[in-house]
Amino acid sequence: MKNTIRIERAIKNITQQQLADKIGVSRQTINAIESNKYCPSTVLALKMAKLFGKPVEEIFQLGKGD
Repeated sequence: MKNTIRIERAIKNITQQQLADKIGVSRQTINAIESNKYCPSTVLALKMAKLFGKPVEEIFQLGKGD
């Protein structure tokens, strides 16, 4: 699964830690999601989408083999 979390953070000018604090996870979790090493839960994906004001589909996209 691909995502645009890093881009969305840059647009909002927030750090991984600030994003993590806002949605209730660790900075390491945000880093793992951005690096495509961890696939977030539906709840976590929805929280991020709400924070960025975008539909989930604009932030997370299925890749080959997903």
